[in-house]
Amino acid sequence: MGPPLIYHPAYSAPLPSSHRFPMAKFRQLHDLLLSQGIATPSQLHTPLPAPRRWLELVHPRAYHQAFGRGELSAADQRRIGLPATQPLVRRTWLAVGGTVLTARLALQQGVACHLAGGTHHAFPLHGSGFCIFNDCAVAARVLLAEGAVERLMVVDLDVHQGDATAAIFASDPRVFTFSAHCASNFPLRKQCSDVDLPLDDGLEDDAYLAAIGDCLPDLLDQERPQLVLYNAGVDPHREDRLGRLCLSSQGLLNRDRLVLDACLRRAIPIATVIGGGYDEIGPLVHRHSLVFRAASEQARLHRL
Repeated sequence: MGPPLIYHPAYSAPLPSSHRFPMAKFRQLHDLLLSQGIATPSQLHTPLPAPRRWLELVHPRAYHQAFGRGELSAADQRRIGLPATQPLVRRTWLAVGGTVLTARLALQQGVACHLAGGTHHAFPLHGSGFCIFNDCAVAARVLLAEGAVERLMVVDLDVHQGDATAAIFASDPRVFTFSAHCASNFPLRKQCSDVDLPLDDGLEDDAYLAAIGDCLPDLLDQERPQLVLYNAGVDPHREDRLGRLCLSSQGLLNRDRLVLDACLRRAIPIATVIGGGYDEIGPLVHRHSLVFRAASEQARLHRL
């Protein structure tokens, strides 16, 4: 039996057909994992919506209530880039609950994978770049508040810097933030992670993997986190519409293997979220499936 997988059918909330966010990818990813035998129904866990007290460890009530009631300003809605429909509101609360559940199951079983998550541009008081609530930040704060862990690391390999996550934990020594991202890409104004690894446009597989491999193992040895939250965004792919890096699908798979192995060989539990990716839905869903394939392989190798 493979690692726990966390999914809810409501993750694919309806959007206008002209909208550029690939909301159908969550449902299609679920279907692909099952059809290819990467996952079985027995691995699937269904989350509950995040309660208000969890959200308020990161996002003040005034913000999350305004979003939930459709009362955000037009400027705030434009910055997010998603319409505040009731199905979207529901899936947003569910996705945060899903990342918390993923983190809990990773602590129990060594590795767990979320079929959503990675909304790392959501600041406490506003969303941005298709991100409404910062699911990894909420999960970290929930586990810390409960005493489940005392220190965590966020490893963010989405092509865009995890700017809001870095800002949220800038003065919190319990959460170490590492972001490797395309230096010239969104957001224009970067925040300061504990370690940032800005990468040049057009970077290909070998150089990218060498850069991550030279950095991550040493950080894990230095910080010894009790849990890693891993944003496995696939927008570093060479075909991604919003990328600018030049990884192949094999390069993404090797990246995920590298991160998972680096954690598991040190007995550090790891929870994965899928992060960003922007392309035609078929190729995009295949790329998102790679981290689940890598997690299944690494769980077997490390006898989890």
